Amino acid sequence: METLVAIETVELSTPVEEGPAVSWAAVAAGAIAAAALTLVLLAFGAGMGFSAVSPWGNSGVSASTFQIGTGLYLICVAVLASAIGGYITGRLRTRWVGVHSYEVFFRDTAHGFLAWGFATVLGAAFLAAAASNVAGGASPVGPSAPRSAGSEASVNYYVDALLRATPSASSNTTDLRATRREIADIFMTGIRDGDVSLPDRVYLGQVVAAHAGLSQADADRRVSDVINQAKTALDNARKSAAKLSLWLTAAMLIGAFSASLAATDGGYVRDNWNSALTGR
Repeated sequence: METLVAIETVELSTPVEEGPAVSWAAVAAGAIAAAALTLVLLAFGAGMGFSAVSPWGNSGVSASTFQIGTGLYLICVAVLASAIGGYITGRLRTRWVGVHSYEVFFRDTAHGFLAWGFATVLGAAFLAAAASNVAGGASPVGPSAPRSAGSEASVNYYVDALLRATPSASSNTTDLRATRREIADIFMTGIRDGDVSLPDRVYLGQVVAAHAGLSQADADRRVSDVINQAKTALDNARKSAAKLSLWLTAAMLIGAFSASLAATDGGYVRDNWNSALTGR
């Protein structure tokens, strides 16, 4: 007796991946949202007083408190703006069909990171000037800094201190504008080179003695005091700028992490809602 065995061939079809791996439209949308929200939060922070230090003693915030408060606020801005931008990127990206869940997680993370990177480049290219004006940050006069109106104002302060006359002395105001410009150039050269040279110090003492009505010894002493004040102020400004740069670096790194994490959450919500609606 023969037994007939029926063999049925079943073809297993693997879903084919649809769409590109990177949704650049979603990345651009999330980056624009993050950059715009960053500018809004910077404006809010300036309004709340994060960019102002009280000139009165024992009132307002100190320089160290201002640096810490500004740094913490920069981190909050980076977390909030980057997270919202990354979430928008994850929700708007194209759904990938036939892609493993691990690969989806990696792609969502990459989308969030790309959105953060695009927002950072966008902010550096187009929003740097506006953000600095809103935040009210002061840039120190560095060795390679151009001679701007702010740097000239800082140097002119010390020049006025040098040419300040005593009440009993008759100040020689002949060609004072040219003299002040010459002293300002000496200060700028000394700041760039690290210190004012000895011949320049001798010359400054002679000019101060002639214009301020002081003895040569008092003029030399005033020159040394004002140069030391200028060097101390410049050194403090450089240290403050370095600390603020570290805070900014921390804020950017935390912002990159927040954007990547939020993008995975946005992509997960999008895929699950689509699955619930379409049944697949």
